Amino acid sequence: MNWMKHLSLYFILSALVIFPGIYSLLRFGFKPSIEFTGGSRLTIVSVKATPEAILTSFKDYAPLLESSDQTSVTLKTKEISQENAQKILDTLKKTNPEIKLTDFETIGPALGQETIKKTINALIIASLLLLAYISFAFKQLKYGLCAVLAMFHDTIVLLGSFSLLGHFLGVEIDLLFVTAVLTILSFSVHDTIVVYDRIRELSHKHKNIAYVTLINQAVTETMARSLNNSLTIIFMLFAMFLIGGETTRYFSLALLIGTVTGTYSSTFTAAPLLVVWDKYFGHQK
Repeated sequence: MNWMKHLSLYFILSALVIFPGIYSLLRFGFKPSIEFTGGSRLTIVSVKATPEAILTSFKDYAPLLESSDQTSVTLKTKEISQENAQKILDTLKKTNPEIKLTDFETIGPALGQETIKKTINALIIASLLLLAYISFAFKQLKYGLCAVLAMFHDTIVLLGSFSLLGHFLGVEIDLLFVTAVLTILSFSVHDTIVVYDRIRELSHKHKNIAYVTLINQAVTETMARSLNNSLTIIFMLFAMFLIGGETTRYFSLALLIGTVTGTYSSTFTAAPLLVVWDKYFGHQK
């Protein structure tokens, strides 16, 4: 099958997914957790009072209700000491004697800003190292650049998806999300290298075949392997998302989105980018 004759379709599909995410990133940004903004998170159990009453009790600390059920309430507030939180709960014990604080964590704003800087630095360093390694391994800069561009494609899709989820569903990004982003970078490039390596092998065997034909053949020969490898991961992540705990649900979703886009981009973004590069920056036969 001639995969490379549909280049414009692949880029249009990518644009349809990427542009809404970019718009959301520019317009709404993310909904960061306290790991980035600083603040406190506390869980109160044996609650008989309404969540509104508890929010009122913590009104001096700008409380936000994260979750609630029949027995517990989880709040996110400005930075508060555990002692002050306990004092507020002591006032509620007059009408609710069994109320108590179970989980408590606090992170200062300075640490939150430091986390953001380290995250950005990690993404930049990882991208530069991958660019240098792939360019060196394949002895041509175009392979490194096209692989990193495909990797950015996957990253933007993932970031844009969580920007939209944060705006419409209140999904927060945390350190697990950062872990997922860095993991997806490596997965995306791993699948791309498989395709590129096959292109290199074919170019050594067939010296007089057009470069676009080599790329098309490499995609055809690696397609089944990529799908089989990715589907096993996708099924596992989908199961984790459905039945996993609340703390890992969106971590699983981030990995799931990244795996799907990484599988797509290795074939329908990274390889077509080589065709475009060859067309505009030097024809190889």
